[in-house]
Amino acid sequence: MGESVVLLGEDSYTRVMGVLENKARARLFYKYLSKVYDRINPFIWNEEMRAEALEMLDISEGDRVLDVGCGTGFGTEGLLEHTRDVHGLDQSPHQLEHAWRKFGKHGDVRFYFGDAECLPFAENTFDVVWSSGSIEYWPDPIAALRECKRITKPGGEVLIVGPNHPNSTVAGALADAMMLFYDESEADRMFAAAGFEEVTHRTMGPSYSPEIAITTVARVPGDDGGDEDGGEEKGRREGNEREATAAQ
Repeated sequence: MGESVVLLGEDSYTRVMGVLENKARARLFYKYLSKVYDRINPFIWNEEMRAEALEMLDISEGDRVLDVGCGTGFGTEGLLEHTRDVHGLDQSPHQLEHAWRKFGKHGDVRFYFGDAECLPFAENTFDVVWSSGSIEYWPDPIAALRECKRITKPGGEVLIVGPNHPNSTVAGALADAMMLFYDESEADRMFAAAGFEEVTHRTMGPSYSPEIAITTVARVPGDDGGDEDGGEEKGRREGNEREATAAQ
């Protein structure tokens, strides 16, 4: 584990990163978990929760949507009920293999191998960005949230589902040792640091633990006409997009 310093304007705070907030460890973890993931997942993240999260979004038919950390495609399936222009990205090749088996490599969904902290897409590419059960593995969640904001069109929505921090001191300490768990105030800090202004939260979960997850929807501020990345950065991003597409 190591420390992560998170900048919030003129303020900052330090937290200890969990064991699985490491990309190499997370990939190794999912190499084995992917074999049973679809059997375990419903006990933590089920269809009712997915439907409740989808109701928080305003997705129109024809909207282009990205599922960041799509895994085997559970969230992707729900998104397809609202629009056919769905894309999925994951850093685990083993999870993507299972997603390809469900949807096909050249089916309705385009899948990409990539990193949430450096998304291989140009600015303003998607109407909605969705991510469920992925933020807890991101070493730098604010950097990844900034990326989600960058690739979403002005006025578009970003939805993130992550693990709600336990109230128990012991359970909270164990959770923090593993990965990122956070509450609404922590979510507010992260989303504000990433540049979001309009943010709402809702806790949800299965019947045995109805507040196990925290779902946040943030709206991307309107276009101010600026170009924060610059021409060189835009070219690099577009090159990454071509490489990601070729890897499908």
